[in-house]
Amino acid sequence: MLLRAIEKFLRENAIPATRFGRESVRDPRLVFDLRRGREPGDRIRRRIEHFMNTYRRSIGQ
Repeated sequence: MLLRAIEKFLRENAIPATRFGRESVRDPRLVFDLRRGREPGDRIRRRIEHFMNTYRRSIGQ
């Protein structure tokens, strides 16, 4: 599940939810909305996954 992966990413990297949303898809409410049941489309999912993968590579995880 995408939200579970995001929550794990936030914990592992000590990134606030608003920063994650802003940097990944330019939406500071993203994580809060996902927690309330928002279902992202394919394009948003790909952007989120790309952001997490790129971030991990940049810090050597």
